[in-house]
Amino acid sequence: MKKLYGIGTGPGDKELVTIKAVKVMEDADIIFAPNNKGTNMALDIVKEYIANKKVILLNLPMGQVTKEDYIKNAKIMEENILEDKYGVFLTLGDPLIYSTFIYLMEEIEEMGVQTEIVPGIPSFIAAAASSKTPLTLKGEKLLIIDEFKENSLKNIDTFCLLKTWKDKEKLLKEIDEEGFTYKYIKRATLEEEKILIDEEEILKDKDYISLIIGRRNPRD
Repeated sequence: MKKLYGIGTGPGDKELVTIKAVKVMEDADIIFAPNNKGTNMALDIVKEYIANKKVILLNLPMGQVTKEDYIKNAKIMEENILEDKYGVFLTLGDPLIYSTFIYLMEEIEEMGVQTEIVPGIPSFIAAAASSKTPLTLKGEKLLIIDEFKENSLKNIDTFCLLKTWKDKEKLLKEIDEEGFTYKYIKRATLEEEKILIDEEEILKDKDYISLIIGRRNPRD
């Protein structure tokens, strides 16, 4: 039976790839990853573990992928995984958190391919560690979100916002009005990592690989 592993490569630091992920990659027959203009950050993280393996980059344009694209790429994977062998699909962070793999998994399972997940350290966990920000205390509510909607922060104690480039000025104003102290973390775990708390510096930064963690200010 054919099998596909969804492997989370973590936030960026190659030392944060799990031992299990390394073992699965080393024994894999073929590696798949999304094509980002001929490159892929997840591939860069694990390149020493997949040397000389066949790699297929899948065309999944961010923000523009249709169901037909998922079906087409699932079929490419199904056709390239040999019987009684397995392939690996690489994704940053964890395969089940805002990941393309979720949709590909649904389609390839319909084609009779068995799937298994190897979890990875998500970006917000790494960012919390880097910035020494507690995510939850007993009885608190934690929100993981990729964009704010009306009243998103009501009755929330901590939030992790994973996409920060849209309407950043409006975003920071809303966070302030809702009574949160926040930190902006870019490139968590990488050499270029920065933790910003100054509003002007945050507004100037345009790095796509960034997130915001906010903690509600203590109530009187």
